[in-house]
Amino acid sequence: GQRTQFLYRMVQFADAIGKPIQLLYFPPYHSKYNPIERCWGILEQHCNGAQLLDADTMLEWAKTMTWKGLHPVVNLSREVYAKGVTLTNKARREVEARLLRNPDLPKWDILIRPACAPA
Repeated sequence: GQRTQFLYRMVQFADAIGKPIQLLYFPPYHSKYNPIERCWGILEQHCNGAQLLDADTMLEWAKTMTWKGLHPVVNLSREVYAKGVTLTNKARREVEARLLRNPDLPKWDILIRPACAPA
């Protein structure tokens, strides 16, 4: 709940779809509750020790996974993201003003309110 670039993008997304977004973070070191961590475990079991030596091989293996009968959408991104991008203090305050943090769990439970419904 402190990553400003992520929160900034989520505020933009909430505005684009015109719907609130509830962010519920898992506490650190609780991977058994985190669905993405379970996905990595499934991928490790699926590969069964095979050597994934290049991106094409890894992508093809990932495409063959299933979870509850569904296959993942797998794409390779070669986009290089800029490092050190920060928000100004004013922009950070504007993002924070759009967040409704649970007073009992302010870092773990955040509601992002859209500015208004899309046209």
